[in-house]
Amino acid sequence: MRVRTRFKNRKPRSLEEAAGVLAFNLWRIACQGVLDLENEGFQTDTQRQRLDIIAEFLGFLVHVTDRMVYGRLDEADRRRFVTALALRSIEILVDNLRDVCGPGEYREEAIARMNERLADYAGYEYGEPEGPGFGFRRRFGDLVQALVGPKDRQWVQSYIMDVGAPEAVETLRKAVRGVLAQVEAGGQRKTPDAAGTSGAGS
Repeated sequence: MRVRTRFKNRKPRSLEEAAGVLAFNLWRIACQGVLDLENEGFQTDTQRQRLDIIAEFLGFLVHVTDRMVYGRLDEADRRRFVTALALRSIEILVDNLRDVCGPGEYREEAIARMNERLADYAGYEYGEPEGPGFGFRRRFGDLVQALVGPKDRQWVQSYIMDVGAPEAVETLRKAVRGVLAQVEAGGQRKTPDAAGTSGAGS
């Protein structure tokens, strides 16, 4: 999948603008994840069901992004960046829910789901370059498995753990690398000696 990692005029931008570019990439990765599930024969029947699975991909990807940027941005900028990324991802999701399902109070539900996932995933192992650990990927697989139709449902968790999550993370890594290069070129503060993992942005 091609990802957008540069701004149109290639000038460095703010953290919020960078988060907006990355959120667009997260949406594309999530949509591709659902399409790949369908191509593998897993059952999805409605647009709302697909959007619910996309929402799970977004929660997973936002948290993985938080882990990836740890140590490349200082703590305040990391939280600012991840918060902007989460909110912009929610906005894109809500816009699509309104288009598909009509008017409704989708934003509060989406925020609650995102906060729950960021807190949940914070308890799982993550490392570089291997990415999300076994438990992290299994939890993501469980959440997606609960949303698909009954056809071949028992295999969804294994597919997400072994194929869906790794492919999504690899594409995300390229997008994060490109977007952060633009941010860092603009002189955003970094903490070069930081190490380890972090919890979710707030």
